[in-house]
Amino acid sequence: MKQSSYRTALWLIFSLFLLWAISNNLLPTMIRQLMKTCELSAFEASFTETAYWLAYFIFPIPIAMFMKRFSYKAGILFGLVLAAGGCLLFFPAAAIGDYWAYLAVFFVIATGMCFLETAANPYVTALGAPQTAPRRLNLAQSFNGLGAFVSAMFLSKLVLSGEHYTRDTLPADYAGGWEAYIATETDAMKLPYLLLAGALLLIALVFRRARLPHIAEEDSATDGGRLIDTRVLRRRHLRWGVICQFFYNGGQTAINSLFLVYCCTYVGISEATATTFFGLYMLAFLLGRWVGTLLMTWIAPQRMLLVYALINVALCGVVATEGGWAGMYAMIAISFFMSIMYPTQFSLALQDLGTDTKSGSAFLVMAIVGNACLPQLTAWFMSHHPESYQAAYIVPLVCFVFCAYYGWRGYKVVD
Repeated sequence: MKQSSYRTALWLIFSLFLLWAISNNLLPTMIRQLMKTCELSAFEASFTETAYWLAYFIFPIPIAMFMKRFSYKAGILFGLVLAAGGCLLFFPAAAIGDYWAYLAVFFVIATGMCFLETAANPYVTALGAPQTAPRRLNLAQSFNGLGAFVSAMFLSKLVLSGEHYTRDTLPADYAGGWEAYIATETDAMKLPYLLLAGALLLIALVFRRARLPHIAEEDSATDGGRLIDTRVLRRRHLRWGVICQFFYNGGQTAINSLFLVYCCTYVGISEATATTFFGLYMLAFLLGRWVGTLLMTWIAPQRMLLVYALINVALCGVVATEGGWAGMYAMIAISFFMSIMYPTQFSLALQDLGTDTKSGSAFLVMAIVGNACLPQLTAWFMSHHPESYQAAYIVPLVCFVFCAYYGWRGYKVVD
């Protein structure tokens, strides 16, 4: 296969990183908006993350089996169409107006995105030399950072109006009363998902016509091997990779999902200003990906992982002790240093797996279930201990300790 074909395939795969990042990073905005439209507390609204990321725990193994039986391309096409259908379901969910309907829609969208992520991460590592896989995956994940920035800086402003009323605080002269206010806030959530559905279907058409390079390990489904092999977890570096991905994802999402709530509730700034800071937060993440990819030309990925994780342990300590504006600025810095962790841990964990790569990838994607529980623990503490809300950020601090261990010793291939 010519190198030009590899480059074309990589650019197509990069578009998937962009799309699922837009979807994932709409969730903090939706949490803030659902607190209005469904009259929820921050803790109750945080189950939006649970509904979304639970799909990443349930489906990676069936998806890996599907792709091993068919191909990466088949999994990508199915995921694109399923996610687009989920986005369009947002319209009947908005008509129903109940929180459970939104949770069901987020679950469907996440299932489609899970197809993309289970396929794209290992496919990128296979398109080139194994020794450059961490750098290649960090480059791919920089498009994830771009999608996060687009969601935070622009799409969030389409959704959040800057008005946050309760039944008691709604002005008496508000045209149409409470029902009109809820209808306006609900309608604001539809446009981003309509745009995302269109982009997903367009990319699906491009993939349908594209010729992707053949990967040797795709022959494994016909060589008598298992479609999914749990024995791969006997590999120490993969096992630790799964554990550390669980904690990394949970820690990252605890900070991401509550950022707007933190800014508006505890720093006391308006939604418009908060979305701008959220855009800067995601811009730091994007810059971190680019800088990290460049630095990996000279510095070993595991060493960067160790240093970045230790810096974030210290920064989480600042948030947990100071709170307020200092905590918010510390979180923007955390975003920069979080940027390389997921792809670096993912690629290091897939080293030397050979035909078990899809199985290993499935377990690593399942570890994203950390997003479905650790942010809720953080939100629960913030909601129930408002006088010491900042102490909730001890949860992500502990998560980054696990990441530091992986960069120190956990990554080593010893069996």
